[in-house]
Amino acid sequence: MGQAMVDIQARLKAMEEWLDLRTRCPWPEQQRYEILRSVVLFGHSPAERALETGVPRASLYRRVRRFKELGMVSLFTDVAADERPSRPSLPPDMRQFIADLKAEHPPFRPNEIATICELKFGRRPSPHAVQRVLADGPPPSRMTRRYPPYHDIAHPADARHAVVTLHYEGWNSTSIAAYLGTSRQTVHTILRRWVEEGRFGLDDKAPGPKPGVRKAGFRAVAAIKTLQKNALLGEFRVSAALKQMGIQVPPRTCGRIMAHHRALYGLGQHIKEPKEKKPMPFAASRRHEIWTTDIRYLDTPLLGQQAYCVTILDNFSRAIVASIVSPTQDQTAYLKVLRDAVRDHGSPERLVSDGGGVFKANAAMAVYAALGIEKEQIAKRQPWMSYIESNFGVQRRMADYAFAQVASWPELRAVHDQWVTDFNWQDHWAHRQRQDGRHAPAEVLGFVHGRVWTRVELDRAFRFRSGRTIDRHGYVRYANWRLYGERALVGQPAVVWRCGENVLIEHQDIPLTQFTVDVVADTRLIRTVKEARLFETPFVSPQPFLPDLGDVEWLLAIRMRRVARRRQRGVTGTQERLFPLATDAS
Repeated sequence: MGQAMVDIQARLKAMEEWLDLRTRCPWPEQQRYEILRSVVLFGHSPAERALETGVPRASLYRRVRRFKELGMVSLFTDVAADERPSRPSLPPDMRQFIADLKAEHPPFRPNEIATICELKFGRRPSPHAVQRVLADGPPPSRMTRRYPPYHDIAHPADARHAVVTLHYEGWNSTSIAAYLGTSRQTVHTILRRWVEEGRFGLDDKAPGPKPGVRKAGFRAVAAIKTLQKNALLGEFRVSAALKQMGIQVPPRTCGRIMAHHRALYGLGQHIKEPKEKKPMPFAASRRHEIWTTDIRYLDTPLLGQQAYCVTILDNFSRAIVASIVSPTQDQTAYLKVLRDAVRDHGSPERLVSDGGGVFKANAAMAVYAALGIEKEQIAKRQPWMSYIESNFGVQRRMADYAFAQVASWPELRAVHDQWVTDFNWQDHWAHRQRQDGRHAPAEVLGFVHGRVWTRVELDRAFRFRSGRTIDRHGYVRYANWRLYGERALVGQPAVVWRCGENVLIEHQDIPLTQFTVDVVADTRLIRTVKEARLFETPFVSPQPFLPDLGDVEWLLAIRMRRVARRRQRGVTGTQERLFPLATDAS
């Protein structure tokens, strides 16, 4: 520890001496000598001397080496050129070429000249060597230009040939454009035509539109790329979506742009299997002649539970007359959709479905009979006979990508409603050849209705539906029970559907709760409630739930006590007058 302190003090003393000595040496040559003197004469370490004087160690080693080679001459910066160590020089022809090149185009930088020399002589000089040649090299052998400015050349083909020649010699596009007095875009265009077409690219082209010009702008291309993230959308469906956004792009143009995106960004392509086209047995000739209905399972992995889409389609216009997403696929969900369709569009003449039990149950058949609808069924294992199967194929391409992203029922309903709107108002393939300008299903359906029914008549036909009001505790009274609906909807109207053993309570077409019940035969009374199910809703009560109450059970269904009717007493006799009237006394 003591020796280290001594070394540090000695070094600090040496630094003070050097600072004092430097002030006494006015000449730079004398200062350089004083830096080297202790190393050269007394053999001190260059590393220690570098720390004492503040000179970089590498510089000090280099100065010592030069001093040993050249002596005192190395201390002077103004040494004559013949006294300096000789450096390897460039060949005379290269030195003359560098001088001529700089005279022909003065804006050349040393590295550009080095690149051109490398292509011509096979040897690349350093930029410093080029600068030395330009400083003390030979004079230029010519002072004229090889090519006049671009627009002064008589034949355009010769002008393009000059661009290609200079590029072949190693000139970059900026230097070529500056030398010939044209733009870099012109130079790039000429070189691209040369690469693509060879010598034929130097000839003049016919004026007018060039082949391959696209009508789609940047906005359309960006929209197509966004829609193409759903790999199931084809060119026609993308064109229809763009038309809805106010962008007119033909389907074939969409297909070419989508192919370019697949090659550029690696977007997937859905490969269709060839299918034999068959005549449709339930083709309609007018609006609301034939409806088709079916239920489709939706793939919603983030939702955490099953979801179904119940849809009714008009065969003639291909318009969706009613559709909902439901957590169940029971009789109640189907009758809700059927009632909405008849309420908004009237009843059709015929209704087609597959062999599902909800479509041919007694409750559904009773509704068909009350509304005068003829029920028909497609052949077994022949789904192609149903128009709604193709509709579900369109739904799979348009909406399944969004269905897979939803995580709650409100999001799922919003995505479903948006799909129904897009499907009804986008161009449909079946109407592409119509001459009246109506290419969307909603445009073809128009204002035409089927057989219109009043609200009272609908309530009579759908006798399984009844209206209720949610009380202050969130329950509705139905038959001899109080069934829970939603405590955030106190005083709001609710609808109770009962089909078989299922009772569903909803508000504004949003299911709240569903109960499985045991009904007393030939009555509307409920014997027991077997199972209760709460659905996720967007309605939130301002009063949060109380803390856990231990063994206290929250009852979703409460049996009501039956109250006996009050008996009326019969007439037993007539009360006689207690006092005589005034007229009797007179």
